[in-house]
Amino acid sequence: MKLSAFKFELPEDRIAHYPTENRDDSRLMVLHKETGEIEHKIFKDVVDYFEEGDVLVNNDTKVFPARLYGQKEKTGAQIEVFLLRELNPEMHLWDVLVDPARKIRVGNKLYFGEGELVAEVIDNTTSRGRTIRFLYDGSDEEFYKTIDTLGETPLPRTIPRATEPEDRERFQTIYAKNVGAVAAPVAGLHFTQHVMKRLEIKGIDITSLTLHIGLGTFRPVDVEDLTKHKMDSENYMIGQETADLVNKALDNKRRVCSVGTTSMRALESSVSAGGRLKPNEAWTDKFIFPPYEFKICNALITNFHLPESTLLMQAAAFGGYDNIINAYQVAQKEGYRFFSYGDAMLII
Repeated sequence: MKLSAFKFELPEDRIAHYPTENRDDSRLMVLHKETGEIEHKIFKDVVDYFEEGDVLVNNDTKVFPARLYGQKEKTGAQIEVFLLRELNPEMHLWDVLVDPARKIRVGNKLYFGEGELVAEVIDNTTSRGRTIRFLYDGSDEEFYKTIDTLGETPLPRTIPRATEPEDRERFQTIYAKNVGAVAAPVAGLHFTQHVMKRLEIKGIDITSLTLHIGLGTFRPVDVEDLTKHKMDSENYMIGQETADLVNKALDNKRRVCSVGTTSMRALESSVSAGGRLKPNEAWTDKFIFPPYEFKICNALITNFHLPESTLLMQAAAFGGYDNIINAYQVAQKEGYRFFSYGDAMLII
């Protein structure tokens, strides 16, 4: 398919600036992919669409405060450093993005807070990318605590407002556990302990994998021919227990629901020759767009995504291109909220 097939007008006021007051009070559009039928619900109604023996797979990655503000040595120029991934924990080497990039060169020292953190730029990676080394003598625990104190929740720039203290809790799923993401697996933001408990009481298995979301998930597609787009690699881990639960559901012809496109990418990246889920720890650059034959997932919970995004393309691959384009038109007419803090869609 072509990039232009995923272009549509999305007024800025359709992008959610804030989450709903209660996570499970978000709206939920239910799309039946075989018929194209659409239902309008509230997220807490999601429980009604699952039965005993079904499996929900969530992404338990935890967002860390990846955006740091500091000053350049000597000039005191204000700079922003966005932590992408740690390359070497012992040396505190990190891949980062910097802004303004033209002012930050190899050899520069960068200061954060009142000098609690100092970093040296040691290499260029891309036009905005750098490798930096934090000059820190304390323990690892103290280092990460300092990052946690000085860093800011990395809300996407598409949300047109400043980050607020409440975002630290709300831009995180309630089951987040393994630190390493620079963006939240947003389909999971709608879940509450109450919804999780109702699912468990009904006999629905809830299990986790970990995929550490990087900025590449949101990187714009700049080629018309989608086969030429290259996704950034992201690290994922699928344990034996999750694989066993998913495979049991598949064997029993039960529903296997991916909570979010990131969980789905991990699941579809670890399939055996016999079409079953394998436990795995690896990197994936899998790019899912129509047409695509799904091996593991037969249900998906996702948000409403931005035009021309890889997340929209993946949803269209799963729900059917015509169904998704129609559902997005309906969503706009019905006032659904888009993007990270927006409303949810269940595709079954």
